Amino acid sequence: MVHAERSTRAIVDLGAVSHNVEAIRKRIGPTRGLMAIVKADGYGHGAVPVAREALASGSDWLGVTFPEEGLALRKEGIDVPILVLGLIRPDEAQMVVACDLDQTVASGDILPALDRAAARAGKKLAIHLKVDTGMGRIGVGPDEAVPLARQIERFPHLELSGVFSHLATADSADKSFAREQIATFERVLAGLKRAGIEVPFRHLANSAAVLDLPEAWYDLVRPGTAVYGLYPSPDVSRSIALRPAMTLATQVAAVRTVPAGTSISYGRTFITGAAATTLATLPLGYADGLNRALSNRWEVLVRGERAPLVGTICMDMAVADVSHVAGVEPGDDVVLFGEDPAIEEMAARIGTISYEVACSIGKRVPRTYIRKSGKPGDAELTHARVQEEEPVPCGIPVGARAR
Repeated sequence: MVHAERSTRAIVDLGAVSHNVEAIRKRIGPTRGLMAIVKADGYGHGAVPVAREALASGSDWLGVTFPEEGLALRKEGIDVPILVLGLIRPDEAQMVVACDLDQTVASGDILPALDRAAARAGKKLAIHLKVDTGMGRIGVGPDEAVPLARQIERFPHLELSGVFSHLATADSADKSFAREQIATFERVLAGLKRAGIEVPFRHLANSAAVLDLPEAWYDLVRPGTAVYGLYPSPDVSRSIALRPAMTLATQVAAVRTVPAGTSISYGRTFITGAAATTLATLPLGYADGLNRALSNRWEVLVRGERAPLVGTICMDMAVADVSHVAGVEPGDDVVLFGEDPAIEEMAARIGTISYEVACSIGKRVPRTYIRKSGKPGDAELTHARVQEEEPVPCGIPVGARAR
């Protein structure tokens, strides 16, 4: 049986992931832990290939939100510390233990289930105590950190391995609240020390803090969006030169010329002008992650020139006005975002963040993995057929790292 590959695809440059992780490692130094966050299927890039590349490039931890995300990594033979950043139900404790995952805890309610699961497996489970210093989502209050830490220590099959919090405004130009959170975290750490509670890993820094707040680095940093070459906001510094890893590309499905006054797509939100208009139909839509809010508000790259999307973006198709681009034909490559236009520009156009755009690219869009060095002479996707890029095998095992 012959399986044709879809022309629409997300091209993930593992060379960019490697560059970003190496740059983060260089910035934080060799002694701190580096936890690459690969939740949400690696921010839409593919958790397993990104994890392998990150581990080969300087990361020694991985972070996920749910136990099943950790399970998916373990099934692929990835054997490094993996922290589940989210809270779990008691019935999920067995999966956490079976997969040898570190687990976040923000109350004592889950501790008996975790201890029982660890006891049955004959293991000691690593626990990270989450403190709410101002994010307001999950976490024990600062004054409750010591009592909860003592409670964890009373369970024979649990080990307090980490204490952490999360910064709410590290990506803002005004860092004052972030520094208040750091000060609160410091008070928590001091309280633990006075109580004689030793915690091997203290961690607070997200991507924005890696870029701008060295005082938040502690023993371990947790970059997410920076791993994928995306800056958390326009307000953070460019202290690391990041390379975006994802390009969303497709190929022209059809070209047609329509007369003046022709309405395009649902709702007739675009009507051609006084002259004949050449339109290129693209085989992707909002079901693939091309946000419907970009209707009549975005440009794609065709033959090196930007062409506006016209009419309402459909579930499976979109239309571009290519009247000004010479010689457009079915099969021509089209870049929705990449080097030009950039994913940050797309996000700004619809009032969101770049990593929401990346996470929104649907599962039916195949991920193609390439490796570009970033040096002059590399093939550019805007000038070469997507299928001519050399794919990288992603089944290369990574050796186990010591905890």
